[in-house]
Amino acid sequence: MPGPPPKRSDQRRRRNKPDESQPKLTVVKDEVPRAAVKAPRVSPSWHPLMKDWFRSLKESRQAQFYEPSDWQTARLLAEVMSQELNSEKGVKATMLAEFNSAAGSLLTTEGERRRLRVEFQGADEAAVDDESSSVMSHYRELFL
Repeated sequence: MPGPPPKRSDQRRRRNKPDESQPKLTVVKDEVPRAAVKAPRVSPSWHPLMKDWFRSLKESRQAQFYEPSDWQTARLLAEVMSQELNSEKGVKATMLAEFNSAAGSLLTTEGERRRLRVEFQGADEAAVDDESSSVMSHYRELFL
């Protein structure tokens, strides 16, 4: 989808008219168990930035949806970027752009997740949503 990423559903102005053309997936923290797919180990030869990046993928909530091919893509990205970061020439802008593009396909940025209508909420945010919806349903029962 070209253009800027859409706003989060709780930040949109017109919440009374949801866009139902695409289904939305909202995941509450710790609601869905971790995926059965085991992530590969961090390679000791990787650059420290890539080690941190790969570990952060393992801890991210989108990792529960990763398949083995996604983990191998992440592993390849970490390997190639480690070679680039360890080179004497430094990181080329084109390589960084390719990394950002490939990392986006793994849903590593909020913008990419919003484009695909995947939102992550903390458990406390979900409780607030449940509480406000119960207040509204109580109001409807009383006055409608």
